[in-house]
Amino acid sequence: MIFPISKPICLILTTILLTCFFCSAHAETRPANEVTEIDRIIAVVDQTVITESELRDRIKVVSSQLEKHGTQLPPEKVLEKQILERLISDHLQLQFAAQTGLRVDDAQLDKTIERIAEQNKMGVDDFRKVLEQDGVSFRKFREDIRNEIIIARLREREVDNKINVTEAEIDNFLTTQSSSPDVQDEFEVSHILIRAPEEGAPQELQKLREKAEQAYKQLQSGIDFAQVSASFSDAPNALEGGQLGWKTSTQLPALFVEALKPLQAGALTPILRSSNGFHILKLTNRRGGSSPLVIEQTHARHILIKLSEIVSENDAKHRMDALKERLDNGGDFAEIARLNSEDGSAASGGDLGWVNPGDTVPQFEQAMNLLKPGEISEPVRSPFGWHIIQVLERRKQDMTRDAARLKARQEIRIRKADEAYQDWLRELRDRAYVELRLEDKF
Repeated sequence: MIFPISKPICLILTTILLTCFFCSAHAETRPANEVTEIDRIIAVVDQTVITESELRDRIKVVSSQLEKHGTQLPPEKVLEKQILERLISDHLQLQFAAQTGLRVDDAQLDKTIERIAEQNKMGVDDFRKVLEQDGVSFRKFREDIRNEIIIARLREREVDNKINVTEAEIDNFLTTQSSSPDVQDEFEVSHILIRAPEEGAPQELQKLREKAEQAYKQLQSGIDFAQVSASFSDAPNALEGGQLGWKTSTQLPALFVEALKPLQAGALTPILRSSNGFHILKLTNRRGGSSPLVIEQTHARHILIKLSEIVSENDAKHRMDALKERLDNGGDFAEIARLNSEDGSAASGGDLGWVNPGDTVPQFEQAMNLLKPGEISEPVRSPFGWHIIQVLERRKQDMTRDAARLKARQEIRIRKADEAYQDWLRELRDRAYVELRLEDKF
């Protein structure tokens, strides 16, 4: 379509997650006369180090989040180990990003912070004051945001953009879907992973198996899953309760699906063994079924006047008002569009073809939806400039097949990307030099 909504998914998800993550953090400020302790190095990660104060600050933030969600904190040593592993992973990714030239400049960072402030319904200055009132250093906040964006973009570059979904994979997906009635099931799942090598020393594997069994016993005794996850799990989302959210059957490994199928909501799977380690899943909820997807499509055309350094807002609006007056006096829409519209559709008289819900930016779609067939809108402002829209006709269209293929592509891509990212992180860690200076604590 001519006006697709820009959806930089990773960036959107990053800003939403960071809003929740940092706005509740409460960093303590030290009195000027307090004696400053020497900051110890607790881990060497290739070319960088992790200090005790860095670990301590991260523990405060994570503890605040866990308490906010009512999750009982795991033992101090366990929490330290979990967070240290997360810091090591972050450091490795940031180093790799720097070595390969991935940067986020100040202009990009400022735009992201503006979005975060907007999500909190305030300007940047007010947002900064709120952070500082809570004891959060705005400079540190900016750098944490920058690092999170870098990590998200690194994953996108190194993993997500390399995922290829073939038409054959989609065909196989849909064939499996049509032949199995329960592949439409969706599972709301939480996950604990005890990482273990595919092939390792028997004693080491037995020790890890016993760790999984210990976690399982705690779950059976009624201890909250989020608490056990924070205490035992090696998964990246361990401190978020291990929640995977809603997943379709095709987004989960076959091993997981087979274990989840017979369960009722609230039940646990047995301990499962995969090449990554030992897994425990909790089925929080499930749903299923499918129905035809019938949507209303709109056949529309438009005229666009763009804004630029030469064309001001007022100039564009005046031009559009003049065009609207010509249309109101019987002017031919297609001819006026061909001569005046600054859009690729101008050659076809501004014809956009059949437009699906969500194909255009919200301002355009809202104005279009208010029109009856044959009706012409008043000038409409969007991020692209000023429009005049005419609806030619509407129809109901069964998009089940197209939607099914699109959904299949997305689900296959998500599954492959998640697996590839875990493999990539493991390889990154295996290639790195990591020296723990506080191993005796853990």
